[in-house]
Amino acid sequence: GVFAFFAVVFVIFIILAWQGYVSYYIPFAFIIGGFFSALAGFIGMNIATLSSSRTACAAQDSLNGALRIALAGGSVMGFTVVGLGLLYTSGWFLILYYAFTNAASSASSTLVLITQTILPFGIGASAQALFARVGGGIYTKAADVGADLVGKVEAGIPEDDPRNPGTIADNVGDCVGDVAGMGADLFESFVGAMLATMALAVSANFGLAGVMLPLAISGVGVIASIIGFFCVRTGEKPDLGLLLKALRKGVYSSSILVVIFIFGLVYFFLGIENIGIFWAIVIGLVAGVLISFATEYFTAPNYKPTQSIVKSAATGPATVIIAGLGVGMLSTALPVLIIGGAIFGSFYVAGGGGEFARGLYGVGLAAVGMLSTLSITLATDAYGPIADNAGGNAEMSKLPPEVRERTDALDSLGNTTAATGKGFAIGSAALTALAMIVAYREIIAQLGGTMDLTVTNPQFIIGIFIGGMLPFVFCALTMQAVGRAAQSVVNEVRRQFREITGLLEGKAEADYARCVRIVTAGAQKEMIAPALLAIIAPVLTGYLLGVEAGMGLLLGSLVTGFVLAVMMANAGGAWDNAKKYIETGVAGGKGSDAHKAAVVGDTVGDPFKDTSGPSLNILIKLMSMVSVVLAAFILSNSLMQ
Repeated sequence: GVFAFFAVVFVIFIILAWQGYVSYYIPFAFIIGGFFSALAGFIGMNIATLSSSRTACAAQDSLNGALRIALAGGSVMGFTVVGLGLLYTSGWFLILYYAFTNAASSASSTLVLITQTILPFGIGASAQALFARVGGGIYTKAADVGADLVGKVEAGIPEDDPRNPGTIADNVGDCVGDVAGMGADLFESFVGAMLATMALAVSANFGLAGVMLPLAISGVGVIASIIGFFCVRTGEKPDLGLLLKALRKGVYSSSILVVIFIFGLVYFFLGIENIGIFWAIVIGLVAGVLISFATEYFTAPNYKPTQSIVKSAATGPATVIIAGLGVGMLSTALPVLIIGGAIFGSFYVAGGGGEFARGLYGVGLAAVGMLSTLSITLATDAYGPIADNAGGNAEMSKLPPEVRERTDALDSLGNTTAATGKGFAIGSAALTALAMIVAYREIIAQLGGTMDLTVTNPQFIIGIFIGGMLPFVFCALTMQAVGRAAQSVVNEVRRQFREITGLLEGKAEADYARCVRIVTAGAQKEMIAPALLAIIAPVLTGYLLGVEAGMGLLLGSLVTGFVLAVMMANAGGAWDNAKKYIETGVAGGKGSDAHKAAVVGDTVGDPFKDTSGPSLNILIKLMSMVSVVLAAFILSNSLMQ
């Protein structure tokens, strides 16, 4: 993965340097952005690994203690992502401000130079996020699917049983995909939203105050998230509703505090005459909460959509698959309406009815507002794999049954919080990508280019069709990659069950390391094609068909990528929670025919919700960022100009 990432770095650097369009700072920003993204994932993954064993240990005494430790471990990921993102963005702003102050003729021209230069600085984080999300997703789901198919379905042994050779690879994969991958994904969204909004502030003539406002919002969001973290408390009853209420208390407390803080910031930076900007930020924040709640409704086991999948399990795996797909497709309606409402509302309350640039700045700030509570939101998401692995540790360590009961309750909650976290990530990705697309249009105009974005322009229409197709091709590549890697794990687990005498009886030890090596090699090999697609597609389309086709590609991929990501994430989450709900004793419980049917649904849903769906977030953002970075190259060299 590291070699592939640096190969991409080298190729992009050569293209930019050869054409002479790049600032001397961009190659360094590229490398540092990728490093910070990887560092955030590395720190979060290591803390999650250590926290899972401590959570299992705490579960021997109390449910609340285990919840607090798991959430504390997840909060490291949340605060690391936001902290490094703020350090990266504000640090580069200060460096460029110092470097350009004497070079520009006025303060306003200094800001123009800074924002034009700093806008592409998110591409390093975008590239690293794609490798982490796709590679991590292939790793975790290949291990999970392989271990489940042979262990639970064929051999009939429990999940995380030490006799299963794929158990360790499965547990490692939870941290690789759901902690490091998610952290890199949201680090990129966080940085990209701030950079795009800082650039839009200059276009809207808000000056230095408008440029600094996104940074200030993110800063107060950290303070609010710290306070929200200490609001999380629960009792000892392992009830999903009570556990969800406890986590919601932390998220909602942070959101309310952010609203109070933001009002003061807008008043201080922009004055009471621009109070519409405050409402644009609040709209983004509320949209994030609503998307999370909508995702919870369609994936949590205590609501009708997931319970409908449980009922369908009585007639076999085929009806489970049909019901899950139906739930996933239906779940796209609310997020699309919420994002559409957020775009419309933030544009007009910020002044877009009378001044286009101000409205676009409001849309950018809505994305920043949605990500303002990222610290606590990501903490509740990263908490999920910690709780999941705590259950694995309890199973492999043969701890008392009540410990596994508590960790299973935390794991069920983790499935729901992970699903809501993915919904939040998808929503923020849509707004971030939209802000980047607008910035791409502004850059083309500044370079002297024009774009005919009417339905009578065939290049624009062709670009929309290509963009609409790309998310499906991308998902096909990642799904097939998981399938091939999982087949290797299945064959290896079967071989060990067949050849290692006494393994199924618990008298011999499995070769866990071999399964880890298989999924590691498979993930590194299989992630190359999807990553190259995201980088090459916008450049090749713009080169062959012009900047209008490039804009169409970005818009088409944004629309279909957003809807497809929601569908896959929610279908996968609902399948997973339907299986977990049956394991509590309903519909026959563990080992029943309904349970076996639900396991098949969960196995299909695993790459849906943890590989292909979440990776689409980065696809739509990375293609926008690549277009921004190479705008001058495409404009000057396109065959259609």
